[in-house]
Amino acid sequence: MATKHTAFEFSPGFEDGRLRVAWYAFVGLLVAGGAYAAYLRLTQGMASTNLTSIVPWGAWVAFYIYFVGLSAGAFLVSTLANVFDVGKMHRIDRDALFAAIISMAVALLFVWIDLGRMDRMYYPFIWRQFTSALSWEVHAYVAYIGILVTELYFSMRIDLARLATELEGPRAKLYELLTLGRTDTGDASRAFDTRWLKRAGMVGIPLAIFTVHGGTGVLFAVSKARPYWNSGLFPVIFIISALLSGTALVMMLYVLRTRLFDGERVDADLLEQLAQLLIAFIVIDVALTAVEGLIAFSSLHPHEVETWLIVLFGEMSWSFWWFMVGCSWVFPMVLLSKRSWRRSPPIMTLAGLLVVIGVVAVRFNIVIPAQILPVMEGLPHGSYFPTLVEWATSIGIIGVGLLLFTIGAELLPLTPLAGGDHE
Repeated sequence: MATKHTAFEFSPGFEDGRLRVAWYAFVGLLVAGGAYAAYLRLTQGMASTNLTSIVPWGAWVAFYIYFVGLSAGAFLVSTLANVFDVGKMHRIDRDALFAAIISMAVALLFVWIDLGRMDRMYYPFIWRQFTSALSWEVHAYVAYIGILVTELYFSMRIDLARLATELEGPRAKLYELLTLGRTDTGDASRAFDTRWLKRAGMVGIPLAIFTVHGGTGVLFAVSKARPYWNSGLFPVIFIISALLSGTALVMMLYVLRTRLFDGERVDADLLEQLAQLLIAFIVIDVALTAVEGLIAFSSLHPHEVETWLIVLFGEMSWSFWWFMVGCSWVFPMVLLSKRSWRRSPPIMTLAGLLVVIGVVAVRFNIVIPAQILPVMEGLPHGSYFPTLVEWATSIGIIGVGLLLFTIGAELLPLTPLAGGDHE
């Protein structure tokens, strides 16, 4: 957000007013198109999709697990500052936490649009099934969102209190409301916030790893009827790809917000730190995927081998080679290969964008291929490609996420104020 980092001046928002208008117009078109597609989904039901009893999970489920991973990865990046106190990472911890919250909201919208009876989304909280991994997962999401909101509150509470006292009018009242009545900015209050911020982060780490995104992997891994999913490595692969996409997202947001909102220079050292993390996660992701494929082919299990052949050489091969391998591994690694490039904001923004796009293909390659082959001999083969309604609703939901993040970035002190708690 645009802030001059002085004691009394705080002017959030785009540096360029014309860019603001163009951006909101673009996001508005996405949301409007998505709203119309959602109307078609509501009035026509599942007939508006290519989902069938053979392939019941499609684009919406792929995007759901994608945004859960994006959230978990962004949150884990924030813990480098809030739990492990890596100094320069404090510059991006609020961006990461806010992006994690918005990503979870988007993920839940994808779950909602996928439900056959969308009005029953609250049922898991009323009729609990303790033997259901999905039931546990829904409750874990609620706890996780609570942790994210708590961390973001303690991270920016001092700055919110300063703004509440230094500004006037509706904004001052908004910031005072967001402090929950805690407007003290003294050392004792600051120490209290720091202590509880770290505690919330420590609780959130196992929650994000083992129940939120690792748990999402478990939803697939426990499906014995689908050998391609029924793997102990699946939850681990989910976590690593979450870290990969989350790091890429935070790096991209850092550059764009610093340039377009703050009007400041990007910290090249911090950018290189994030780039090095990205390299590590790409290497681990490649290694785990290769191990998973090797285990599948070595098992000689017909269903598992045939599913991998669909991914590598069949109808999903374009997604695997061009997007998963190309966008999330090869092209970013080329851009990350030189130190001068790792310190270049435009190049790192492109690298982050490629990974964020590429990991979408990773999710599609998890969800779709295993459903194409019949689970029993004699059943028909499946086939699936999203309809225009599915694509449009997905783009509209993503537009909602972009809109929410932009509004938050224009209102909240996501950039620590001068002399604040991270100075």
